[in-house]
Amino acid sequence: RMRLPAVVLLATLCFTLVSPTETSNSYVEMVPVKPRTLRAFTLCMRVASKLKGEREVNLFAYRTRDSDELKVRRELDGRYSTELSVGVPVLFEVPQLGALETHLCITCDSKSGAATLFMDGSKSMTKIYKKGHALHSGGRVVIRQDPDSNLGKFDAKQSFVGEMHDVNMWDSVLSASTIRDMYSGDRGPRGNVFRLIHRRAQSQRAGGRRPHRPPHPPPHRPPHRPRHRP
Repeated sequence: RMRLPAVVLLATLCFTLVSPTETSNSYVEMVPVKPRTLRAFTLCMRVASKLKGEREVNLFAYRTRDSDELKVRRELDGRYSTELSVGVPVLFEVPQLGALETHLCITCDSKSGAATLFMDGSKSMTKIYKKGHALHSGGRVVIRQDPDSNLGKFDAKQSFVGEMHDVNMWDSVLSASTIRDMYSGDRGPRGNVFRLIHRRAQSQRAGGRRPHRPPHPPPHRPPHRPRHRP
C-alpha cells in the first residue's frame, strides 16, 4: 500500500495541508470555479515550513497545458518570488519562513503593473512588474509540488514540507485594510477563483487512476421466520 504523506481537511475553500516529509506523489489540486482570464488577483495563505534556509520552497503554481502562468516560492536566499509566465520573477526581501505560522498575501494588478507582498498584515514596497500581463484561463493550481509539465512527474526535492491552510485567491486586488483584518482573524471574503480537490498519484504518475474498490456487500439479515400461531 502506498502511504499518504499529506493530510488534507476540506471545508469549502479552506483546508489544512500537513506535509511532514518530501514526496513526489502527493499534491493538492485547485480547479477554477469558472474559467476566466485574470487581469488582477490577490492570493493569500497561512504557511509554516521547517525548510528554513535549506532550499527553495514552492508555495503555489498555476499552469496551463502549455506553460507556467504563475509561480510563488521562497528562494534559497529567503526572498519571496512571484513569476508571471516564464521570465524574470519579481522579488521581495522580507523575513524568512519558519516554524511559526506566517500570513502571506500577494497582489498583482495588470493595468498598473503594481505587485505587492503582505506578510502578517505588513505591506512591502510596491514594485512594477509586467504591466498589461494577464493570467490565461484553462489552467490548474498545484500546491505542494512544482509541475514541470501539465500535472506530470514531480521532483521530491522541490516539494513543500510544512503546514499550509486558508489558501484563497480572488479576481481583484483586495485593500490593505481587508488583508490586515484577515491576518488579525477576521474571516473576510472567501476566494472566488478556485475550489479544492485532493488527489494522490498512483505509482509514479501523478493523477493516475484511482484503485478499484469492490462494492460493499449487503448487510447480513437473518431469514424471515413466521410467527407460530396456536
